[in-house]
Amino acid sequence: MPTGVAIRDPRRQLFDAAERVLLRDGPAGLTSRAVTAEAGVAKGVLHRHFTDFDAFLTELALDHVAEIGAQGAALRAMAGSGAVAGNLAAALPEVFSPAILALIRLVIARDDLRTRLRTVTGSRIPLLSELTAMVADYLAAERGLRRIPADTDVSTLAPTLIGAAHLLFTDADGTPEPAAVARIVAAVLPAARRSQ
Repeated sequence: MPTGVAIRDPRRQLFDAAERVLLRDGPAGLTSRAVTAEAGVAKGVLHRHFTDFDAFLTELALDHVAEIGAQGAALRAMAGSGAVAGNLAAALPEVFSPAILALIRLVIARDDLRTRLRTVTGSRIPLLSELTAMVADYLAAERGLRRIPADTDVSTLAPTLIGAAHLLFTDADGTPEPAAVARIVAAVLPAARRSQ
């Protein structure tokens, strides 16, 4: 891009470019040069908005952490309506988007990024921890409404469901069939069947 040409939203443009590179080339292909080339901007644009590439990657991941927070609020708002298992089965494909799956791989692959994110979020495994908290909050709300048994151990069920779903979505070529997602929810969360 020529010098002096205004960029409407450089952060978003760089984030979108990084996601495209990450999805296409994986964590090893994600470099500052690859991102700026994909975005069609000079390399200096990235460094004008972020102190270094790790700071850029941290902000990219935090952008998705905020998105998970919004999705979690929407899921929690569904407590008391529909079927518990159905609500979870519908939410999982939305939260396990290709971009989130790619970012999880990136966080696992880059120790420095994982350390920075842990410092900022307090999460043990950034992104996966937020997804787990989202499910735990929803299950706690349903437990409070007595739509699942009062003795349901949401602190065990939530990471079990997220772990199983993560494996399913990672192994799938594209998004898994809704029936496969529903089977996992039903297997991990038999208490949810009571609300159907």
